[in-house]
Amino acid sequence: MLDDVDRRIVRELADDARLPNNALAERVGIAASTCLGRVRALRERGVIRGYHADIDPAALGRPIRAMVAVRLQSHARGHINDFMAKIARLPEVLDVYFLGGADDFLVHVAAATTESLRDLIVVNLSGNPDVALTETNIVFEHVRAGMTH
Repeated sequence: MLDDVDRRIVRELADDARLPNNALAERVGIAASTCLGRVRALRERGVIRGYHADIDPAALGRPIRAMVAVRLQSHARGHINDFMAKIARLPEVLDVYFLGGADDFLVHVAAATTESLRDLIVVNLSGNPDVALTETNIVFEHVRAGMTH
């Protein structure tokens, strides 16, 4: 369970993971040494799982983004972990979400062209014998939650 100070630390780091410890401490209203210890404890507890750069896929030559819902064949339920690992290794895949509900996965992808998106889906998803159904939704625009610009 997070207390109010931990929640403020996490919120600030979610907005800017590169925030120096002294600036983070000042924003949260605690001493720098206390802040450092709390951040370390949050990492050790798995609350902070890591830091990453939010890269625009278009800058990497992959401007076509889509969310692909995937439903597995009923006989493939034992292959869920293998399927997730295989799909997550594909270069076009940004995120894989394992779901509860009608669909088993939601796969966030970024492709160079509509043709490469089609090939990704036809070859790697629909072409997989464990896959029963895919449904592709093109992403027109993405706004990260909490971002004001």
